Amino acid sequence: MRVVVVGATGNVGTSTVQALAADPAVTSIKGLARRRPELSVDKTEWAVADVRDTDLVPHFRGADAVVHLAWLFQPTHAPMTTWRANAIGSSRVFAAAGEAGVPALVYASSVGAYSPGPKDRAVAETWPTHGWPAASYGREKAYVERLLDIFQAEHPECRVARLRPGFIFKREAAAEQRRLFAGPFVPGQLVRPGVIPVVPDIPGLRFQALHSADAGQAFRLAVTDEDARGAYNIAAEPVIGVDELAGLLKARKLSLPARGARAALRAAWTLGMVPASPDLLDLALHIPVMDTSRARAELGWAPEHTGLDAMREFLDGLRKGAGMDTPPLAPETSGPFRLRELLTGVGRRP
Repeated sequence: MRVVVVGATGNVGTSTVQALAADPAVTSIKGLARRRPELSVDKTEWAVADVRDTDLVPHFRGADAVVHLAWLFQPTHAPMTTWRANAIGSSRVFAAAGEAGVPALVYASSVGAYSPGPKDRAVAETWPTHGWPAASYGREKAYVERLLDIFQAEHPECRVARLRPGFIFKREAAAEQRRLFAGPFVPGQLVRPGVIPVVPDIPGLRFQALHSADAGQAFRLAVTDEDARGAYNIAAEPVIGVDELAGLLKARKLSLPARGARAALRAAWTLGMVPASPDLLDLALHIPVMDTSRARAELGWAPEHTGLDAMREFLDGLRKGAGMDTPPLAPETSGPFRLRELLTGVGRRP
């Protein structure tokens, strides 16, 4: 198989490329990214492409499968910028796949595409995907699901699979995720068990996580399994709530109403202290718990790490300044003393 991975150099992209490279059924991989990485992976060639304006058809011609992972999380203060990359960019990826006659398309959706749902029971892939419209991330993920519905209707000859993972972590992505969500003022060396005294006990704070390597294996299976079609929920055990977070950090729980947490985050976001918008907190509090039995039964997917293992790796990477030799994951991308992060206005400019 010849596989093209769009958005190949980030957290999930690097893991997916590595998983595909280790599969004997995959003979070659083309990794597309806005910036060429120094990373070397077996069977893989890199090409510079931007989903917003690059002609993607030549890159897709002759491919047996295209995996679409590209996503822009920042700047949260400029939603038109993320909309152009995520919504319009995805529409260009799908159109190019159709024009190039790609036999299989695998798309990275998200738990964030789901409508608000229960936290005390797991929902299957049939749960509505209208997102949480107040958050750009949920709004855009839901919109792209509709674009994919249209693509499926117009291209029945193409096998389409969409994966909806929970929160994805690995050690090498720690610098990128701190930069995208926590910002330049978080001292990574101090994020360790026993140092953070309390964990906010916010009603509805329950979520699912998984290791990036396990996400990569899920995408590999969706590519290589000719019967893989439709949606698959992807997450590891356990469901993570305040008790699990407190145990992970060896911290006490501090009861905090959602309104207070939202107000504090909004103030920090407005003042340019953090890049993550308060709407992301609302989305996290409303997303449902997912049932992953379809991926396990039909894809044969089984995560090797627990969600807590993945979070431990992330925290370890945060303390040690871990990264990989790609522009999104390299700690050096932040610049000396995180100066480049500050120059973006902390979520105000790309």
